[in-house]
Amino acid sequence: MYNFAKWYISFLQEIIRNIMLFFTTLFSAFGKLFNYSGRSSSFVRFSEAAKGFGVMGWITAVVIFTINVLFIAVLILLLYRLFRRYIRFVKREVETDELLNEVNHLNQKLIQADLEKNQILALKYGETGRSFSSSSTFLDSEEESVQKDSDNRFTKLIDVDKTYEYLVKQTVMQDSDRLTLPTLVESFINFAASQLNLYYTKGIVAKFIAGMASTKIIILEGISGTGKTSLPYAMGKFLSNDASIISVQPSWTDRTELIGYLNEFTKKYHEPDFLKTIYEATFRTDINIVILDEMNLARVEYYFADFLSALEIPNPHEWLLEVVAEQLPSDPINLKKGKLLLPQNIWFVGTANRDDSTFTITDKVYDRAQSIEMNYRSDYIDAPYTNKINMSYDYLNTLFDRAIKENPVSNKIMDKLQELDYFISENFQVTFGNRIMQQIRLFLPVYVACGEDELEGLDYLVARKVIRKFEALNLAFLGDKLIALEKELDKIFGRTKFNLTREMIKTYRKLV
Repeated sequence: MYNFAKWYISFLQEIIRNIMLFFTTLFSAFGKLFNYSGRSSSFVRFSEAAKGFGVMGWITAVVIFTINVLFIAVLILLLYRLFRRYIRFVKREVETDELLNEVNHLNQKLIQADLEKNQILALKYGETGRSFSSSSTFLDSEEESVQKDSDNRFTKLIDVDKTYEYLVKQTVMQDSDRLTLPTLVESFINFAASQLNLYYTKGIVAKFIAGMASTKIIILEGISGTGKTSLPYAMGKFLSNDASIISVQPSWTDRTELIGYLNEFTKKYHEPDFLKTIYEATFRTDINIVILDEMNLARVEYYFADFLSALEIPNPHEWLLEVVAEQLPSDPINLKKGKLLLPQNIWFVGTANRDDSTFTITDKVYDRAQSIEMNYRSDYIDAPYTNKINMSYDYLNTLFDRAIKENPVSNKIMDKLQELDYFISENFQVTFGNRIMQQIRLFLPVYVACGEDELEGLDYLVARKVIRKFEALNLAFLGDKLIALEKELDKIFGRTKFNLTREMIKTYRKLV
C-alpha cells in the first residue's frame, strides 16, 4: 500500500510538471513573438527584411496579412456562432425539461382533481345520503346523462344512433321512382341539365352506372373542369341522398385519416367525417356515394389499403373494418366486437388529375376499381324539367341482376377476348386476370342494358384495364410488337372496331 501511494504521488507530480511546462512554453513562444527588444523577435526580423521588399513585395505582404487577418476573424466568428448555438441549445433543453416537469405537475393535479370529483360523487350518490326531492331528482338525472355522454368515446357515431333512433330508415319508393336502366340514364341526364346546369353524355352516365354494377370503387380521371366531381355529386342529388365529399390531403399516409384513431390520453375516439358517413349508411337502405376528391394527392394504396382488402372478399358479410381493439358497452350500436361491417349500399368515387402534384395510381388500385376518363366537357342540353327520385339499394341491385341475366356476355365476345388475351400475354407479359374478367362479366350486361353497344364497352374496358398497363413497360423496345397488336385487332375485331384501344396504341407508338 505504501509503495502504491508513493508511486501515485510521483505520477501526479509528473503530470502537473508537464502541464506547467506546456503553458510555460506557450507563453514563452508568445513572448518571443512580441518581444521588440530581442534581435531574434519576429517583428524585428520583419522590420529588417521590409527594407528590401520593394513595391511588389509590399503589395504581396499587404495581401497576405489581409488574408491572415480575415482568416483569424472568420475563425473567431465561427467559434462565436458555435458558442451561441451551444448556449441556445442548452437553454432550449432546459426550457423543455421545465415544460415537461410542468406538464407532469399538471397531470398530477388533474388526476388528483379527478379523484376528488369521484369521491364527491361517491358521497353524493352513495347509500349514505341522497336527496329524492323532485327538483333534485331532475338535476341528478340530467347530471347522470351528461356524465354518461362524457363517458362515450364516440361522439359523432352516438349522435347518428340517436338521430336514427337505433333503427334502419327504409326507402319509400313511388311508382315514378321505379325506373329501368335506360330511363334511369335519361332521367339523370335531364335532371342534371334542368336543375343543376350540368351536362353529361349518355355514354359517360352509362359507364358510371355499369361501373357501379361491377365494383364499389370508381375512379374519374381527366383534365380539370370536365365534371369529375360534379358527376357523383349530381347523382347523389338525383337519388335524394347527397354525396359526401372528402378532400384528400397530401399528408395522408395511413388508414387513420379515414377511419380515425383512439386518443390514449383523452380516451376519446377521433372520428373523421369519412367514418361517420360509412356508419350512417348502415342505417339507410338507399344509395350512398362518398367522393374522395383529388384522391391521388396522396398514395391511394396507403390510406385506402384496408378498404381495398375488405372489398376484395367475395362475401359482402365479411367486409369487416376494425375500428377499435375491444368493444365497450357504451360504443355505437352497429360496432360489433370493435368492427364495422361495410354496408353494401355505399360506393367510393375518386377523382384524379395527372400532374406534378399527384402520385401515380398503381395497378393494385386500378384492377379493383372502374376507371372512367373524362377529358371533354359535354355540350349544352335543352332538357325538360325532371324531378329527383327515391331509389333503394335493393331495387338498383335488382336492375343489375336482371341486366346480367338478360344480357350475358356472348360466347363470341368471350372467344375473341380470350384470343386477344393470349396474344397480349405472349408478347407483352400482361394478362387480363380473373378480377378483370369478373368485372367484364358484370360491366358489359349493364352497359348494354343502358342502351350502349357491347363491343364498344369491351373496347373501353380493354383500353382502361389492359392496354393502360403498357405505360409501365419499356416502350422503346415494343415498336414492332405494338404494330403486330394493331394487326391482331384487325384480325379479331375488324378494321373499324376497337377504336379507343387503337388510339391508345398509337399514342404509345409515338413514344417509341
